[in-house]
Amino acid sequence: MEEIREPQTRTRTIVVFAMLFALLGAVVVFGYFSTFARPVTTVILVRHAEKKLEPNNQDPDLSPEGVERAQEIARVFGNAGINAIYATQYKRTQQTVRPLSDRTGVAATVLEASQPDELIKRIQTSLRGQTIFVAGHNNTVPAIASQLSGETFPVIPESEYDNLFIVTVYRFGKAKVVRLKYGKESTQGVGTGTMVPMNK
Repeated sequence: MEEIREPQTRTRTIVVFAMLFALLGAVVVFGYFSTFARPVTTVILVRHAEKKLEPNNQDPDLSPEGVERAQEIARVFGNAGINAIYATQYKRTQQTVRPLSDRTGVAATVLEASQPDELIKRIQTSLRGQTIFVAGHNNTVPAIASQLSGETFPVIPESEYDNLFIVTVYRFGKAKVVRLKYGKESTQGVGTGTMVPMNK
């Protein structure tokens, strides 16, 4: 009898270990899909390009330098798989994204500059998993990057138009922000004012 039980015991041990390895494999596969294959949302944020200096005009057009920067945006991000483009009610943001919109065929959506919370809500819900390009203002751009990531980014100096924020939003955990410079270098660090109020 002892000679019969020993093979049976060995068989049961093999089955138990096989089940444990199968369970471990399932856990690894689940971890992969929940971590690496999860939807990732990419938000590209820029301040509008250079505007004409018209002190009595609250809604100026882009300057020739701004038009050139807008074309650079289209060149750099034209093949980036942009799914949505957002601008504010001001012409300078809409003109900033127009070449990109023309190149990609993605129409720009206009949202009030004073309510960035509405854009953040869309990014976290209906736009999840997409690549979104946003042209905002020197206070709204860092505010959006800050709210998505939990980091704190200051208002962009009035003289700077070459800042670029790439925010990667994961399904779980905090977003990651990469801050870059692009296009022609702006005069750095001059002016702290802003023309666009935001609702609290």
